[in-house]
Amino acid sequence: MEIKSSLINRSDQKLDLIYREDDPLVYLEGKILQGVHAFCFCGDKLVVVYSAEKGYWTPPGGGIEPGETYEEAVVREVKEETNMKVLSQKFIGYQDIYEPDRIVRQTRSVCIVEPYGQFVSDPDGDVTEIKLIDPVDYKKYFDWGKVGERLMERALLYIRNNEK
Repeated sequence: MEIKSSLINRSDQKLDLIYREDDPLVYLEGKILQGVHAFCFCGDKLVVVYSAEKGYWTPPGGGIEPGETYEEAVVREVKEETNMKVLSQKFIGYQDIYEPDRIVRQTRSVCIVEPYGQFVSDPDGDVTEIKLIDPVDYKKYFDWGKVGERLMERALLYIRNNEK
């Protein structure tokens, strides 16, 4: 599966991207594996986070720290941004973003999560609010076009297959 798309970054640049579902660690030559996002489900609700500084809602995610795997980054980012524990995680896709001077790879995963306790604040100060929403309403919070539709389709399939 491959989807060609584009996005507008925070500098108002239009950047091409290619979404794929094969191993994100293959064909990394000339690319930087830099970020993660996780479609997190707490019960039958999708977790979304809001950044007042950035002005938008998104699934939890962020950068991969030196020496960290993308799976470890998902667990850490979900805890930091939502105060939730990842009970299970599955890779569902990645995208290569073609910036002017480099190609950045970001992974996408689906997770089943549960709260450690109430969300108080993100240690980095980026996330200012979290919500648990009905997954059918995700486009009211973020719309990643055809890539987002494919990711949500794969995430919901994983959740349905893992219901108890």
